[in-house]
Amino acid sequence: MESTIHGHVNTLKRSLSWIDVFFIASGVPALVLFSVGALADQVGTPACLIWALSVTMGFFQAFTYAEISGLFTNKSGGASVYGSIGWLPYSKFIAPLSVWCNWIAWTPILAIGTGLMAGYLLTSIFPADSAVMTWQYTIADLSWAIDGLTLRLNSTFFLGAFILISIFTAQYFGISKAAKITMILSMAGLLPLLLCSVGPLLAGDVDMANFQPFVPLNGAWDFEGLGIFLSGMYVAAWSTYAFETCVCYTSEFKHPKTDVIKSLVFSGLLCILMFSIVPFVFEGSLGLDALRAPEIVSGSGVARALGGLLHGGSTLTNFIVVMLLLSIALAVMTSMAGSSRTLYQASVDGWLPRYLTKVNKHGSPIYAMLTDLSFNLILLMMSDYMVVLLASNCGYILFNWLNLQSGWIHRIDRADALRPFRAPTVLLGFNVLLSFCNLAFLGVAAAKISTTNIVIGLIICAMILPVFCFRHYIQDKGVFPASTLEAEENGAALKKCGMLPYFAILCGVCTVLGFYHLFS
Repeated sequence: MESTIHGHVNTLKRSLSWIDVFFIASGVPALVLFSVGALADQVGTPACLIWALSVTMGFFQAFTYAEISGLFTNKSGGASVYGSIGWLPYSKFIAPLSVWCNWIAWTPILAIGTGLMAGYLLTSIFPADSAVMTWQYTIADLSWAIDGLTLRLNSTFFLGAFILISIFTAQYFGISKAAKITMILSMAGLLPLLLCSVGPLLAGDVDMANFQPFVPLNGAWDFEGLGIFLSGMYVAAWSTYAFETCVCYTSEFKHPKTDVIKSLVFSGLLCILMFSIVPFVFEGSLGLDALRAPEIVSGSGVARALGGLLHGGSTLTNFIVVMLLLSIALAVMTSMAGSSRTLYQASVDGWLPRYLTKVNKHGSPIYAMLTDLSFNLILLMMSDYMVVLLASNCGYILFNWLNLQSGWIHRIDRADALRPFRAPTVLLGFNVLLSFCNLAFLGVAAAKISTTNIVIGLIICAMILPVFCFRHYIQDKGVFPASTLEAEENGAALKKCGMLPYFAILCGVCTVLGFYHLFS
């Protein structure tokens, strides 16, 4: 947890309560704005059911993460960090994969969120045919990989970069100060989501006819329709599972043994409410055709469409748009805080390069935050943010699978270890089943959405191997840092699971390939 700068030792500080982290994680419901239109466009009227099912899955899975985080109350960085220790005795290469996949899943929220914010602001101020909106300079044509994809500079990039740097600056001065900012943003950002949901319900604007026929886009609940539905579960997971970010702050909680589970449960309940009600009201009020409009699918028109649900005229609509922008800013702050701590702890544990362990005098992992910032400035140049989402979600599904498996690995290998929270054994087993469901969603998505996009996501996941080899074999000469070395030696002495982890990996690979071929 320590980093030395100018002769002083700086560490992440225990300054957070579970309420602070609840407000930090309350940015997660805003992620529904990122893909509510895209999911409806892909699936059809059952999209609202997917959101509800997916967030419920995420809630169950979070209890496994709460248990394993309690085993390592001195670590930050999230479930992937705790899960990697479970896998370490069985393969030193699988362990860093868990952390890496978590980071590549979380960090694109910075680029996607600030890009959407910039798009909202620009379309509100400038006509679509103005020079500000039409100017673009193409840096690279990536259509050889994905049709129509480019790296470009335009007004969205420059405004998005300004917003991103501003959020970085807010977090530079420490997470406890940033938590106070997120509390304000949370109240300002969640309010319009609630108003836009409850208002139409009370006014009777939700027309159940808009859910008819309640079938996938192919028009029937046949095998093809099932494939469409399951691929939608893949898309939704990136947003709905994200409140597990609460465990990123274990080493910064004042009372980690109780604060982790409290923050997870209350954040999860908030997400169940918001991810269930917002898509339902949005679809029921506007109808499927409106949800599939290009500006809603891309995300640029979601805020204005939600604001219009209250029928309060342009002034109220503009006010709602501004408040929704704040909710997206909150989601970006949530992502930067969590993903940078994943990089930091991965460096402390010996998975990623040493420079990421630097912590400034305010207790912020500054070099990890700068890495997040730099990487997302590149992603912000992408012409299609859904490409980024689909590829990064590949890593998120793999991260969830690895860490839900680590729950039973830790339970067997560290049966006598103190657990501040112990998930019911039945729930731990149920979550293993859910982890294989996630892999099934991945296989179906490769068949139904884009094989190329999933392959690119897998390649990005595999990039951890040379990075880890550089850190472990070149920087560390094949020896882990002290805390990780101790965990490796203790785990090797235990290693009670035998061949079961390897059998689980084999079953996982077969699940992905089997569902891919089944729905191709």
